[in-house]
Amino acid sequence: MKVVEHTVAVGNGVELTMQRSGDGGSGVPFLLVHGLASNARLWSGVATALAAAGHPVAAIDLRGHGRSGKPDSGYDFAHVVADLVTVIGQLGWRRPVVVGQSWGGNVVIELAATHPELAGAIAAVDGGFIELGERFDTWAECLEVLAPPRLIGTPVSTMEQWMRGAHPDWPDSGIAGALANFEVRADGTIAPWLTFDRHIAILQSLYHHRPSDRYPHVSVPALLVPADTGDVAWTSDKRRAVDAAVQALPLGRVHWFSPADHDIHAQYPVELALVLLGLAEEAVRE
Repeated sequence: MKVVEHTVAVGNGVELTMQRSGDGGSGVPFLLVHGLASNARLWSGVATALAAAGHPVAAIDLRGHGRSGKPDSGYDFAHVVADLVTVIGQLGWRRPVVVGQSWGGNVVIELAATHPELAGAIAAVDGGFIELGERFDTWAECLEVLAPPRLIGTPVSTMEQWMRGAHPDWPDSGIAGALANFEVRADGTIAPWLTFDRHIAILQSLYHHRPSDRYPHVSVPALLVPADTGDVAWTSDKRRAVDAAVQALPLGRVHWFSPADHDIHAQYPVELALVLLGLAEEAVRE
């Protein structure tokens, strides 16, 4: 499947990079939105399957990530959602299915609630229900636990070895997508495309985000796709959050992957694509 890289100007000199496939397909378009410190290429297996089924697909590198522009500001939900609004407008798509993973799941909930005319349906893959303010009493506590590791200078070979050891069942597309979270320098070491300070800015925005306040305003079909990672205590808390979200979303439903990693899209790209194709049919009926 042919993949073409495009850039979209979203204002203030910021350009976002996207990976497009399936151009010319007659199906409902899909916009794929990655999670925090991730990138568009982690969606490549899903995008290939969706495009093969006749759907135009665009996977976007959000600001600060991947090959996109890296301004010093604008990492709050309002700016990130505004970027997606511009991207959809530039693509000329009418009511695409917008899919986000992890933090990206919260982003698509915010998009659907604040711009109800744009998406035909949304899906949040192990995200969309993240409320860090409920999990941590203070921002300082959240920061202490969730601050990213300092990976600059790690040999890329070491990182790949670690990834393959940690995720032995991931297809090559998932490993390649995860490695694309990093710039590989001339000396063979890596640096995250998302800098530490920008990562913290997004994390702080996520800490204050309350998707539960947005659920009643999401008027399109909304699919939550959580992962049962096998951590009994965490999955139990997640199930309560997901159940509450599905009850609050006017057209909400859930499809669990179990057992599964947080990056369902990397681990099970074909299986996830099949679930999303069902959502596209639901969007057409609406």
